[in-house]
Amino acid sequence: MRGLAMRGRLNAGLVAGGALVAVVVLAALVSFVWTPYDPTLVDAAAKLHEPGGGHLLGADKFGRDTLSQLMVGARTTLYVGIVAVGIAALLGTPLGVLAGMTPRGWLSELVMRVNDLVFAFPALLLAVMLGAVYGAGTLTAMIAIGVATVPAFARVARAATLQVMVTDYVLAARAAGRRGGAVALRHVLPNISSVLIVQASVSFAIAILAEAALSFLGFGTRPPTPSWGRMLQESQELLFSTPRLALWPGLAVALAVLGFNLLGDGLRDFLDPKLRRIRADG
Repeated sequence: MRGLAMRGRLNAGLVAGGALVAVVVLAALVSFVWTPYDPTLVDAAAKLHEPGGGHLLGADKFGRDTLSQLMVGARTTLYVGIVAVGIAALLGTPLGVLAGMTPRGWLSELVMRVNDLVFAFPALLLAVMLGAVYGAGTLTAMIAIGVATVPAFARVARAATLQVMVTDYVLAARAAGRRGGAVALRHVLPNISSVLIVQASVSFAIAILAEAALSFLGFGTRPPTPSWGRMLQESQELLFSTPRLALWPGLAVALAVLGFNLLGDGLRDFLDPKLRRIRADG
C-alpha cells in the first residue's frame, strides 16, 4: 500500500512536469500560426498598457504586446534548448561510451581529462568568448550552452556504460568476437538510453536558464526576436513602477525550468527499475 502511494506521488510529479512542458510547447507551436499581435510591433499608443482590454497581459514600454512576446519567446527558448541539448548529446554520448568501454586505456583518460577541462568553462564565459569572436546571437548561445553541457552527458554515459560492460550479455558478445562498435550500438546504447533521456530533460532546464541569462546580459538572442531573458532585461528600469513587466517572463522561465526538472525526475523514477523496486519495497 505504501509502495502504491509512493508511485502515485512519483506519477503526480511526472504528470505535473509533463503538463508544464506541454504548455510551453503548445504556446511555441501556436505562435507559428497565431499571436494576438505582432510581437515586434511598436505601438506608442499602447505604451505600458495595463492588462485587460486589447492586451490580456498588458504591453511593455514600447507598446509591444506581452502575451505575444511570451509566446514567441517560448519558441526561441525551445529552439535554443533543442539545439544545445542536441549538440551536447551528439558530442558527449559517444565520448562517454568510448571512455566507459576502455576504462583503463589512455584514450579513456584523455577523454575524461579534456572533459574536465571543458567543464571548468561555464556557458556564460564561453558565450562571452564566442561573442567576442563571432558576435553575440542565438547561434552563439546555442553553441556555448551545448559545448558547456557536453561534460554532463559524457560523465553520465561513461558511468552507465561501465555498468553495462560487466553484464553477462556484453561479456558473451565480446567473447563471441563482436567488435567494439557493434557492442556499443547493439548492447550499450539501448541500455543507457533511459539515463540519457533523463539527462536531456535536466539539461534542457539548464539550457533555458542559460539562454535567459545570456539574453539578459546581451549575449543571447538579439532584437527584435523576442526572448524571455531580454524581456527581463528591458523591464529592470521599470521594476518598481511596473513590476508586472518582469513578472510574466520571470514566471515563464521559472515554470519552464520547473516543468523540465519535474519531468526529468519523473522519468528517472519511471525508467529506472531498480529505483522503482526500492521505492515499492519501502
